[in-house]
Amino acid sequence: GKRKIHYLFEDGKEMAEEYDMKTSQLLSRKWREKNTLGGSGKWQVEVGEPTSPLLGALESEHIQESSSNPVFMRKDTLTSFQWRIRNLPYPKEVYSISVEKEQRCCVIRTTNKKYYKKFPIPDLDRYQLPLDAAALSFTHANNTLIITYQKPKEILAAEEQLQKDLKKIKAANDGDDDCKTQ
Repeated sequence: GKRKIHYLFEDGKEMAEEYDMKTSQLLSRKWREKNTLGGSGKWQVEVGEPTSPLLGALESEHIQESSSNPVFMRKDTLTSFQWRIRNLPYPKEVYSISVEKEQRCCVIRTTNKKYYKKFPIPDLDRYQLPLDAAALSFTHANNTLIITYQKPKEILAAEEQLQKDLKKIKAANDGDDDCKTQ
């Protein structure tokens, strides 16, 4: 039910995306760059579930991050970029979300000074589009703050074209065959 696409760029960067086959919705996007020695670096998650901190807990059994800490992740819809921050118990009136145009990021603040977060929108940076405060909205439910930014028409058109192009690509087998290189 998922389609994975792996991109290799000329500057050495790699990008891996996962789409739902039925809805064509982006499930995850990860980036990786070469490290200083030329080897592959760690994957940086842009969209989707962040890598589990529990994997690191196996290495250090004594010190681990609290499970009640806020968890910041991006999960897009077809018409908007969406960020979810779990484990934020404060009421909706406490939150203030704004756009910093000169720094090209969004800022989350709480009036009780318990949470502060700056985050960019890399898709707008790639298309060199300005941030629009009117496209930003938020809601709070079940200890989760949900921030929504409506996608500009340029990005919607580009994503529609990408979906058309992806449907033309023939899918490779899921590792059933031996990979032969020469």
